[in-house]
Amino acid sequence: MSGPHPRWRVLRHPSFALGAALTALLAAAALLSLFWTPASPYAMDLAAKLQPPSAQHWLGTDAFGRDVASLLLVGARSSLLVGLVAVGIGAGIGVALGLLAAARRGWVEEVVMRLADFTFAFPALLSAIMLAAVFGAGMVNAIIAIGLFYIPTFARVTRASANAVWSRDFVLAARACGKGRWRITREHVLPNILPVLIVQATIHFALAILAEAALSYLGLGTQPPQPSWGRMLSEAQTLMFQAPLLAVWPGAAIALAVLGLNLLGDGLRDALDPRLARQR
Repeated sequence: MSGPHPRWRVLRHPSFALGAALTALLAAAALLSLFWTPASPYAMDLAAKLQPPSAQHWLGTDAFGRDVASLLLVGARSSLLVGLVAVGIGAGIGVALGLLAAARRGWVEEVVMRLADFTFAFPALLSAIMLAAVFGAGMVNAIIAIGLFYIPTFARVTRASANAVWSRDFVLAARACGKGRWRITREHVLPNILPVLIVQATIHFALAILAEAALSYLGLGTQPPQPSWGRMLSEAQTLMFQAPLLAVWPGAAIALAVLGLNLLGDGLRDALDPRLARQR
C-alpha cells in the first residue's frame, strides 16, 4: 500500500508547519488589532511610564506610558500592510516585465534586463532616503521604495523561469498549433512558473518586513503616532539599562515574523517543486 502523496508529506514537515503557524500568528495579530487591543496604542500616560509587565499592562509600558502589547499588535498590522503592498508592486510589475522579456526576446528582452540592472543600482534604503528628501518620510514612501527595489528581482526570476518553459515540448506543440505568444504565456508559461513566483513572494515578504523595520528605525518609514516595530526598537535603544524588555518585545516580533515567513517559503518550495518532491 503506497504512502501519502509526496506533496502532502512535505506539507506535514515540521519546518513548514512551524512557518505556517508563525505566519498565521502574524496575520491574526494584525486582524485582531483592527477590532481590539488591550489599551489604546495612542493614549499616553506619563505617570505610568516604564512599568513592568502586569495584569493591567501585559508587556509593560514604554517611555510615554503607552501599552506595549497594544503597540505590538498594531505594529503587526503596519508590517503586514507594507509587506503585502510592496510585494504586490514588485510582483505585479516585475512578473509582467519578465513574461514580456521571455515572450518577445531580442531587443525587448535586452531593454527589460537593462532597466532591471539600472533599478538594482538604487537599493530600497537609498530609494527611501531620496523619496523622503523630496516628499517627506512616511509609510507610503517606504512601500514605494521597497516595491520598486523588488521589481527587477521578480523580473529576472520570471524571465529565467519562463525561458525554461518556452523551450519545453508542450510549448513548441502549442506554437505549432497556431497559438499566439500571449495565449501561450497565459495558458502554459505562467501556470508552470507560478510555484516559483509564490515562493519568491513569500521570501520577499519577510525581507519587506525587515526593510520596513529598518526604515522606521532610521525615521524614514512609518511615522508617529502610527506604531511600528522598527520605531519601537529605535525608541528603546536609549532605555536599554532602565527597561531592556522594551527592545526585546519588538525585536522578538520581527525575528518570529521573518523566521515564520522564511520557513513557510522553504516548505512551499519543497511542496511545489516537482524535482524536490520526487527526491523525497
